[in-house]
Amino acid sequence: MEADKIKDSIKRAAQELFRKFGYHKTSVNEIAKKAKIAKATIYKYFDSKEAVLHILLMDYIKVSVDDLVQSNTPNMDEEAYLNNLIMKTCRLSYTVCNEFIGWDFIRESTNSQDFLKNLSNELEEMLMASFIQLPGIRKHETYHQRLRFLIKCSKSIVFSFAFTSVSDSDVRKNFVSFQKEILPYLVKAAITV
Repeated sequence: MEADKIKDSIKRAAQELFRKFGYHKTSVNEIAKKAKIAKATIYKYFDSKEAVLHILLMDYIKVSVDDLVQSNTPNMDEEAYLNNLIMKTCRLSYTVCNEFIGWDFIRESTNSQDFLKNLSNELEEMLMASFIQLPGIRKHETYHQRLRFLIKCSKSIVFSFAFTSVSDSDVRKNFVSFQKEILPYLVKAAITV
């Protein structure tokens, strides 16, 4: 097998297992078995199981961020557009946590919290870079700083919900509460010049 095919095989196997059992409950041995390769081969291409997860999530997020930014309705006013964009980004964060990592592991592991913090920072950078390139977006630095503030606040609130909620249904309730009771005020603060 050539290198790209082996890496793709590892990523596909890991993605399937992470989604089915969660990151914490999936071993490197299981990934190797599913990919039909030796365990040592995984370490030839990836430093760790966390590195496999990271590349999977970055691939998923890159595609998703482009879709998020481009898919908003062009007829929306600025406030509705930002509201929609932030909620879609929050749902993306929820999907990443729910489908790839698992809430129990997130709440119990310091390593996962550091990993998610770094991942969310990368998501923030991708979102800002994509957003700033859109036509019709104000091009002055103050506005970009306000958008970054909006994203940082939203990200912090959403992750605090995830880390403090007891169940998946609590997480969902908190997302609804965020959307209705907090986000409209954050968006208004970000766009008011």
